[in-house]
Amino acid sequence: MANIPIVDKTGKEVGQYEIDTTELADKVTKQLLHDAVVMYRNNLRQGSVKTKGRSDVAGSKKKMYRQKGTGNARAGMKRTNVRVGGGCAFAIDNPDWSYRMNRKALKLATRMALRTKIDDGELVILDDYTIDAPKTKDFASVLKALKLNDVTTIFAIAEYNVNIYKSVRNIAGASVKPVAELNAYDILKPQRMLITKAALDAFRGKVAQEKN
Repeated sequence: MANIPIVDKTGKEVGQYEIDTTELADKVTKQLLHDAVVMYRNNLRQGSVKTKGRSDVAGSKKKMYRQKGTGNARAGMKRTNVRVGGGCAFAIDNPDWSYRMNRKALKLATRMALRTKIDDGELVILDDYTIDAPKTKDFASVLKALKLNDVTTIFAIAEYNVNIYKSVRNIAGASVKPVAELNAYDILKPQRMLITKAALDAFRGKVAQEKN
């Protein structure tokens, strides 16, 4: 059972949040977390690499000289891969690196990632955060008060809020996502995770639904 302090925007402790981390995941499997992170990173690759094959380089398809009688080794067209300036033997053309793991495995990996943040003391719970207009300076002051301004941080909120999104997007090292869109890579990549109490409650409710 873990008791995590709940703080307000000034960093003052206003309560305790009690959670049994085994309800998120019975155990943390490093291999599953590794596989999930590799999958998400591969899916971010553009696949824009390209090398030229024989058909892509300039040069005639004509045989360079006759087969016999010249004293030279046999040679075909100058675009062959064995000659300087020729095409690659196995040219790569816009490869697709993306793939997809089992959905249940990815959901479990997300829960394991959150448990890891709790077990390692890298989760900060904010009692609430609401703004009526985009205010980057306001959110920056919150990060400073919580001593998160010098570390990479993801801010998890209960649901999408355009004002919060616009307030966070210009701060280097900070990102924001609704709790329903979180995945293992989002949680593990930053050094700290900031989450509202409502968002953590929503996440636990989602976990309960998945287990039923």
